[in-house]
Amino acid sequence: MNARRYAILLIVCAAAGGGIAQDASVVAPGAKVKKLAGDFRFTEGPAADAKGNVYFTDIPNNRIHVWSLDGTLSTFRENSGGANGLYFDKDGNLLACEGGGQRLVSIAPDGKVTALVEKYADKPLNSLNDLWIDPKGGVYFTDPRYGNRDNLPQDGEHAYYLTPDHKKVMRVIDDMVRPNGVIGTPDGKKLYVTDNGGRKTFAYTMNADGMLSDKVLFCEEGSDGMTIDDQGNIYLTTSVVAVFSPEGKKIEEIEIPERPANVTFGGTDNKTLFITARTSLYSIAMNVAGAPTPIRPGVQK
Repeated sequence: MNARRYAILLIVCAAAGGGIAQDASVVAPGAKVKKLAGDFRFTEGPAADAKGNVYFTDIPNNRIHVWSLDGTLSTFRENSGGANGLYFDKDGNLLACEGGGQRLVSIAPDGKVTALVEKYADKPLNSLNDLWIDPKGGVYFTDPRYGNRDNLPQDGEHAYYLTPDHKKVMRVIDDMVRPNGVIGTPDGKKLYVTDNGGRKTFAYTMNADGMLSDKVLFCEEGSDGMTIDDQGNIYLTTSVVAVFSPEGKKIEEIEIPERPANVTFGGTDNKTLFITARTSLYSIAMNVAGAPTPIRPGVQK
């Protein structure tokens, strides 16, 4: 698409009061993927704080890092329990799926760690992987096991919901091969969960009590991590970052120098896509913003 046609499409769309034009790219005009940092072993779990700084994990090195908007890299936590997926709650606490520690924890801004979930049905969890916080403060999380799956603590690889008061854990998905990435819509109505083992992604209705219903096949692709933009598009990580419309149609692919593992939106205006990909952290400027989150309820101006 040439620049003149692109500008016309944006003007028409803006005049209509909607989002980007239907056939416009989700990537900003002329934007290229940038490598921000490297020399990690396996990066995962990106999550943006209220300012747009991005936290991410290096699982084998047992660390949580921070990429700040001023371009500096620092270590937020050593001995992270093999932390994988991360997500901020509305109070600025960083929730982490400790795959090695087999628990869900909340890390306060001052670094204090509180265990939120350590067991289900009086048995240890398998290896918590990814999570999403709903508008009420409840937490959906997945619990697969990669590598050796002999003698799993649980009777399979499932997904769970921690109630907003943090007092009850419910199993909400029990029919997947290996659930992994999870993301929901900001209105708390629809949850997307990928069955990476079954190579499919599904959409569910979120019920008032946190249970799920109305399972629908979203697309015939599995994924590792996932995110969602303010247009309702879903981003899956396969050999590329694959972008799907809310109806489950693939609309774009973003190629990354290394195979991507997870994605999130961050930056000052929430319009930068950050990608954890094996040994590195990458970013690309976007034509869309990330969907609101508990700590970033709207695009920052």
